[in-house]
Amino acid sequence: MKKSLGPNTLVYPTPVWVIGTYDQHGKANVMTAAWGGICCSKPPCLAVSLREATYTHGSIMARGAFTVNVGVEKYAAEVDYFGLSSGRSADKFAAAGLTAVKSDVVDAPYLAEFPLVLECRLKQIVEIGLHTQFIGEIIDVKAAEEILGENNIPDIALLKPLIFSPGGRKYHGVGQMIGEAFALGKRLRDK
Repeated sequence: MKKSLGPNTLVYPTPVWVIGTYDQHGKANVMTAAWGGICCSKPPCLAVSLREATYTHGSIMARGAFTVNVGVEKYAAEVDYFGLSSGRSADKFAAAGLTAVKSDVVDAPYLAEFPLVLECRLKQIVEIGLHTQFIGEIIDVKAAEEILGENNIPDIALLKPLIFSPGGRKYHGVGQMIGEAFALGKRLRDK
């Protein structure tokens, strides 16, 4: 028997993304977000939900663009810091000792040191409640060569992304591969 936990955000896991933006004055900023995911294949789009109170929310509204820097184990402390401090009062790049790079395809910065970056142009805004969902069309994906595996696709074992446990409020790494997608269930499908 399952125990009811009531309405809650207990989806496991959620991504750990660092959202990069420029504010209205051109100052580069980043913030950590976990409410996000892919929302369309064609055109390729992702969605991230942010509270209006965040500095990044206003920057996306002003600039119409953002980057998604995939949080990785190597930079777990910096990723956590980006969610603890506000860009209104801190230069997060300087404090973390990381480098802002101006995207050549959207009006937003990304983190030079992060191995996987998605550059997004704002496509749609959905007001949900406490959060605003920003749907971004993925204009380009940049990946460091050291995380590329077969067919020049990022390899999750080489990337070592962080994932977030919303109920426990903890970061985790990714575990072992279980099997090939679209192959494990073939035996059952073909019965």
